[in-house]
Amino acid sequence: MIRVLVADDQALLRGSLRLLVEATEGLTPVGEAADGSEAVRLARRARPDVVLMDVRMPVLDGIEATRLICSFPETARTRVLMLTMFDLDDHVYGALRAGASGFLLKDTPPSELLAAVRVVAAGDALIAPAVTRRLISEFARRPGPARPDAAGLDSVTGREREVLELVARGLNNAEIARRLYVGVSTVKTHVSHLLGKFGARDRAQLVIVAYETGLVVPGTGTGTAAGTGLGGQFIEGSSG
Repeated sequence: MIRVLVADDQALLRGSLRLLVEATEGLTPVGEAADGSEAVRLARRARPDVVLMDVRMPVLDGIEATRLICSFPETARTRVLMLTMFDLDDHVYGALRAGASGFLLKDTPPSELLAAVRVVAAGDALIAPAVTRRLISEFARRPGPARPDAAGLDSVTGREREVLELVARGLNNAEIARRLYVGVSTVKTHVSHLLGKFGARDRAQLVIVAYETGLVVPGTGTGTAAGTGLGGQFIEGSSG
């Protein structure tokens, strides 16, 4: 049973999401929060598997609430799925840096939202295609890679670099396996090693690593993966 906490300052939407979760087999709601501070408090108490988190909320915004939830030991296994009304929301990059495992638009069909809950609950990452375009724009706008993880990149093998580039392009494990002519289990091993080397929670943060280290450059066909390849796909599925 996947335990879900709903955090949104709009009572009608919050209640609708709770009812949707409640009516879905395999999911159960564990609480509702009207602001970010309450979301953090409830998450620490209920320890949900997934938090459906609105980006813009009073008292404490969704990004800061996400950062706190991801930082506490008792909620280390909690995954945050961010929800926003805008595909060009300025906070996409910040939310992923804070530790969010997914990012969807609020007009996403219910079936896709529920599928997203299951994806992030499994430890994978998912970002709506429209949102990935905003993420790419953010990387392109930045003056250049700060390379904060340069030392970590030095320890990455050639094959791991290929896998990291393809993860940044949005390919899942099965697609990466076909591209590199290896088994899915081999790809999973490489992804696991990359997560460990960069201290990343999931694939969403590996995408950020790929861009911030300059391994993938927006708007170019650097290495194995084109820098704009994220735009048409979900980033999802470390289980393939």
